[in-house]
Amino acid sequence: METNDTSLDKLARRRAKAKLGWFSHAVVYLAVNAGLITLSLANGRAWAIFPLLGWGLGLLMHGIAVWVFAPGGNMLESMVQRERAKLDSTRAKPW
Repeated sequence: METNDTSLDKLARRRAKAKLGWFSHAVVYLAVNAGLITLSLANGRAWAIFPLLGWGLGLLMHGIAVWVFAPGGNMLESMVQRERAKLDSTRAKPW
């Protein structure tokens, strides 16, 4: 059986990797879209807004998954606590 420190270390490493993955995604997003905006302005048309918005939505969803719903995250932990409280209250009721 794993010790508490070992499982905590695994969770910390998993969260750090997820955040690092998001930062990598954000850097690529900025670099590619800077190039697309440059090309778009050189063309005289504002077509670069479409990949910027579409990919930006994907980056936003990735960020939400990493910082809001990640294992051990605040929102996930509060949801788990609420579910535990519901289950405890159901168990306490006599049938």
